[in-house]
Amino acid sequence: MPSKENSEHFARVKEPRSFWGLFCRRQCVVPTWRGWMALLAATAVALCVAVRTVHPFLAVTARVDGEVLVVEGWAADYAMEQAIAEFRRHPYRALCVTGGPIEKGAPLSEYKTYAELGLATIEKLGLRTNVVHAVPAPVVRKDRTFASARTLKHWLREHGLITAKINVVSGDAHARRTRLLFEKAFGKDSEIGIIAVEDQTYDAKRWWTSSRGFRTVVDEAIAYLYARLMFRPPKDSA
Repeated sequence: MPSKENSEHFARVKEPRSFWGLFCRRQCVVPTWRGWMALLAATAVALCVAVRTVHPFLAVTARVDGEVLVVEGWAADYAMEQAIAEFRRHPYRALCVTGGPIEKGAPLSEYKTYAELGLATIEKLGLRTNVVHAVPAPVVRKDRTFASARTLKHWLREHGLITAKINVVSGDAHARRTRLLFEKAFGKDSEIGIIAVEDQTYDAKRWWTSSRGFRTVVDEAIAYLYARLMFRPPKDSA
């Protein structure tokens, strides 16, 4: 009786081949209809869990006991109001407004950057003090949040306000990515807190039911994955 090894060798030799021996036929295991149903059910459950949890994951709030409060200048007026309330509740040394050049309507406006526009909005909303500063970022083609954070780091250093802990006010789904990019810009010696302001243009608990919510959350989820897995700070970002 031939051995098992000889049988397997004989089976391999007899397997039909095609395309000049470049391909051969192999057996594979495929799901039955019950298997397909189980896979579809597992996929549906995973998708539901992802839909329910992605927004809370992105819209993180985690304050630190910082001395500098930062708000992104492109934020909505209600976010500026919350930044003012946060600034008044805690003994911050400074409130800094970040942001690069305004991309639309700048020739018609006296404000050329979101940082300047945000500062003007804060003053109009009632906070007039010499510890509120606009910190405009330069023109960049990508990674604008990182560019704003890096510019802020250099500005704080130049003005003697460099601190190990700062809090950043950001739009809700943008918050986790904002914190990540600020951490990359400021380095391991700094601790970045984040305050997510709920977007009032869609229902955060049912974001998938509106086009604005769907675009915002999906775009931010993809952008966060890019920032986490692929983004590398430039060598001159120290």
